[in-house]
Amino acid sequence: MSQPDLAHRISQIQTLWTVVGQAGGEGTTHAVNAAQEQLLERYGKAVYRYLLGAIRDSDAADELYQEFALRFVRGDLAGADPARGRFRDYLKGVLSHLVGDHYRRKRKQPLALNPEYEPSAAADEPALSDEDFLASWRNELLGRAWTALAQHEKHNSQPFHTVLQYRAAHPETRSEQMAEELSSQMGKPVNAAWVRQTLHRAREKFAEILLDEVVQTLRGPTMNDLEQELIDIGLIEYCRPALASMRG
Repeated sequence: MSQPDLAHRISQIQTLWTVVGQAGGEGTTHAVNAAQEQLLERYGKAVYRYLLGAIRDSDAADELYQEFALRFVRGDLAGADPARGRFRDYLKGVLSHLVGDHYRRKRKQPLALNPEYEPSAAADEPALSDEDFLASWRNELLGRAWTALAQHEKHNSQPFHTVLQYRAAHPETRSEQMAEELSSQMGKPVNAAWVRQTLHRAREKFAEILLDEVVQTLRGPTMNDLEQELIDIGLIEYCRPALASMRG
């Protein structure tokens, strides 16, 4: 896909705010259920990681995740405001309120049997920082991009995932050595020139997929909005060449 084609495709991507609106009750019952399933499938892992990091108790995190899912399917997203812009800010706000409710309930519970035990105020507050949330969000986007690249390889017989994953695991290996290892791994002979060309194309495809993922979390982004978001979440280095080409 050429860079102008990629730029046009990004401009046409449906943002998650459309799906959020459907999940909150906009549309038929089938459309609502499908939207809820899509959002939970996409970000369920990130939600759980956030809750586990904030609560630091797997049982409590499990319970809170179930509460999140229940609120979700109950239609509590109906008040979501796309004017807030970034989907991750909205999601973090929802989860912060959920965690805050958990700690408020916890403070109302009877103290432990030891009458001398007095929990500190810090023990009653969420422990996950903004940086932790961004790290979890970034890992989720990267994980989704790797999965999509693997699916692309499966359906198109282009070994982009295989080659790029090998490079990620062996960043110092020269092209000649990569060719030998990949020839053995894939069961067919390849040379250093093939490795360099395929690696270049794999990086382009990975950046394309990653840009798709990020664009979906924004509301009508401009190129500047997209670039700033990539900087904010620490993914700009994966996509800088693609962005430069798109700008012409």
